[in-house]
This record gives sequence, structure tokens and C-alpha cells, in this order.
Amino acid sequence: MDLQQCLVSVYLLLMSFAQCQHYYLLRPIPSDTLPLLELKEDPDPIYDPRERDLNETELRSALGDFDSRFLSVSPPQDRYTGNEDLDELDLQQNLAGLMPKDIKNLDFDVQWGKKRKASKKLKRRLQMWLWSYSFCPVLYAWNDLGSRFWPRFVRAGSCYSKRSCSVPEGMVCKPAKSTHITLLRWRCVQRRGALKCAWIPVQYPIITECKCSCAN
Repeated sequence: MDLQQCLVSVYLLLMSFAQCQHYYLLRPIPSDTLPLLELKEDPDPIYDPRERDLNETELRSALGDFDSRFLSVSPPQDRYTGNEDLDELDLQQNLAGLMPKDIKNLDFDVQWGKKRKASKKLKRRLQMWLWSYSFCPVLYAWNDLGSRFWPRFVRAGSCYSKRSCSVPEGMVCKPAKSTHITLLRWRCVQRRGALKCAWIPVQYPIITECKCSCAN
């Protein structure tokens, strides 16, 4: 297959992707409000936990399960565990799991006078290119939630947003799945004229999967 035929093959392939986009419009769009919106905290230090309230042994006991993949008591050495500057080669190298069936089953053969079959090598290259183009990795970074949360460092996820993930452009990577981890939050309330404070458990969502979805 020469260069001209290869270009025609790619063009027809992109057109088939464009015709399939109506399918995504019928699917429910996952929430894009993760992670949690920034909490409005009273800046008055009277609401901060004191040193005696930060006993790690007691806090670990109150927390229960401590998932070190997403939680850290001290500042992690590498704050960023994902990179928004990933290029196409990086995306191909980071592809994980099974190739999507829609890409794996695409017909790359071109009607050119008589039907020409694309070589296995060309098919593989086109499949990998399409997969990397529509791939939506989760990028992780450590966030400091402040002294009123324990542990205060949480490894939060976000979706790759450097470019569109569809051909033609228009669709973007959005959160598709999430899990929840338990944190302790320092909560203070006024009771009978006195300030009462205690650590309470709260749920914090972590993005675990992103998918190519409609922008709006």
C-alpha cells in the first residue's frame, strides 16, 4: 500500500469515527465535579487542631484503614505523579489494559479499484495511533488539604486535558469512575458558650478512571 492509499485509509477511518459520535450523545455523561470543590475554612487559628490533638497513634486508630497509595502524613517527595505535558509517544507508552473493541475491530481495508488489504504492520500502527489519541489517563498529584484534615496530604486524580480525545475534535476526557477514601476532619462547634472540637470521619472522592465523553 503506497502513501496515497494509506492517507485515504486514514481519512475513511476518521470519517467512520465522526459518524459514530451520535452514540456518545445518548450516553449519560459522568460527573465532572471531582475532586471536591475547595472548602471555605474560617481562617481564625482558634479552629485549628493543637499539637496535643495531632497524636499520630491515636489518629491512625480513629481512622482505621490507612491507604498509603492515596494518603500521606508528611509531604511526599514527589508531589506530581502525573504530567499534563505528556506527548503522543508518552501516551502510547502509558496505554494500559485491553485495546477497545471499537478500535480493534475497525476495517482498514480500502476500496481502491479493487479492494486492497492493509498490511498487519500498518493496521497495528493505525490502531495504536487511534488508541493513544482517544486514551484518557488519570493524572495523579498530591494535594495539601491543610491542618484541619488528617492525613493532610491526599493523592488526587484528574483527567488528561491537553487536547480533545476524538476525531473530529469536540469530545474531552472526563471522570468516569471514582472511589472514596476516609479522612479525619477537625470540626469545631459552639456549645453552651464554649468551643467544642473533635476529629470526625469524612469521605473524599478520588478519580480512578477517565473516559472520552461529550464536552457539554
